[in-house]
Amino acid sequence: MGRKGSQILVDMLVEEGVEIIFGYPGGVVLPLMDVLYDTRSIKFVLTRHEQGAAHMADGYARATGKVGVCLATSGPGATNLTTGIATANMDSIPIVAITGQVRTSLIGNDAFQEADTTGITRPITKHNYLVKDVKDLARTIKEAFYIARTGRPGPVLIDVPADVTLGEVEGEPDKQMRLPGYRPRLDGHPRQIRAAAAALNEAQRPVIFIGGGIIISGASDELRTLAETANVPVTSTLMGLGAFPGDHPLFLGMLGMHGTPVANYAVTECDLLFSIGARFDDRVTGKIDAFAPKAKIVHIDIDPTSISKNIKVDIPVVGDAARILRELIPHVRHAERKPWHDQIAEWRRKHPLTYNDKSSGYVKPQAVIQALCRMVPADTIIATEVGQNQMWTALWYTFRKPRTLLTSGGLGTMGYGFPAAIGAQAGCPDRLVIDIAGDGSIQMNIQELATAVNYNLPVKVIILNNGYLGMVRQWQELFYGRRYSQVSLAGSPDFVKLADAFGATGLRLEDPKEIEAKLEQALKTPGPVLLDVRIEPEENVFPMVPAGQPINHMIGALA
Repeated sequence: MGRKGSQILVDMLVEEGVEIIFGYPGGVVLPLMDVLYDTRSIKFVLTRHEQGAAHMADGYARATGKVGVCLATSGPGATNLTTGIATANMDSIPIVAITGQVRTSLIGNDAFQEADTTGITRPITKHNYLVKDVKDLARTIKEAFYIARTGRPGPVLIDVPADVTLGEVEGEPDKQMRLPGYRPRLDGHPRQIRAAAAALNEAQRPVIFIGGGIIISGASDELRTLAETANVPVTSTLMGLGAFPGDHPLFLGMLGMHGTPVANYAVTECDLLFSIGARFDDRVTGKIDAFAPKAKIVHIDIDPTSISKNIKVDIPVVGDAARILRELIPHVRHAERKPWHDQIAEWRRKHPLTYNDKSSGYVKPQAVIQALCRMVPADTIIATEVGQNQMWTALWYTFRKPRTLLTSGGLGTMGYGFPAAIGAQAGCPDRLVIDIAGDGSIQMNIQELATAVNYNLPVKVIILNNGYLGMVRQWQELFYGRRYSQVSLAGSPDFVKLADAFGATGLRLEDPKEIEAKLEQALKTPGPVLLDVRIEPEENVFPMVPAGQPINHMIGALA
């Protein structure tokens, strides 16, 4: 008697080292769930929504560096995964999504709970599969994990019809990968590496600009060696935060729309922008023809399609960041560049990152994040939602280690942070995991509090509660004459009572004098905790570059 497809699938997951699957079952995946019932090496985390499962797999992958796995049934189960898959795709996160599908004989007949899952997800995955023959299943699983984690990582979806999981294979299944057109380039061209090093040596006003590719490639140590050897300041995208120590004297902070003044001024005036693992997205560049207008641009990236996609590059180097930097560093010379560092010091002095801390009776969100940063270990994993809470965290929390920030950068997905934090906590049970949320975004996936409680995953959630969809309200204040259209969150629940209803702990912070005491209470309380922080309703995120403006045209912190 042969092995059924459901058993082959689970056996391949075990072979790939899968420890946890985040998911939600349904009719067509019952054969798979039945095999998982007896599989002790894989833990199944039952979520409360499939979107939460995708975000948990994503958070697990970002925190651990492993491939995250999520599972859903056909039709609505699969379509509910799509926001999480798109989030992972935009941020180059390796996940494998397994979806059930109706029997192959029913595909295209509008059968019950049928959806064209591969068609729907083709634009938002690195690759996807519809497995029509059980004999192809083992090979497909192996290829999916290989594609997800190599080159520029990304999500891969495997759609498995019910009859494939029930079909049988005699003997050992075929595991031989067949990917003749997929050959990620890891080693940079030696001539281009030497040209990049020469450009860095010759520059008088260089800036190293990093993105999430540094973290993905594990190149943080090489980056620090490069910056210190060449004596060059470093700025980062949102996704790159933590790749270079945030408290290092060479670090300028985040670049772009909500970047620090010193970073935005330095990039505008630099004569060499040395980019590693960043894709020059619009939130970083602002007005493209005014971005780094005086600079020669070096771009190191594993994805050749990202080079010169948005910004014309003078010296491209395609390959893995860590490998390229190891080859490049011996060619780099130390240089004092005193006038440049003096200018940067002057910008820091004249344009510090600041906020109006005059008492208004409300808690200041920046003060909460600063206090939190002082109180927790450097390896604490911080997840964020999207909006003001995300930008305040990026500006006021000092990220000192890679894989400590989990945030939706490219897609900007509200509701991402809390399930991502749960996934990270499942993958890193001995680490402190905190989600910094807004009162709008936390309600997008608040049902996953049941998941955290059920599996005793002690995620701490800090809700910066201003009663608004804060970032949308900020734009309406600044650019639409304070015409606040559909941004009030009146009717939101009492988060303390809601936490209690789920079996978690709810706390409230309203007095600015109690910031550290309430944070300490939240951090020391066992199990999942929601801390409802009542902040100034019209507190804004500054600096801010208006849309379409050059990045040195900032609305200031005390505007």
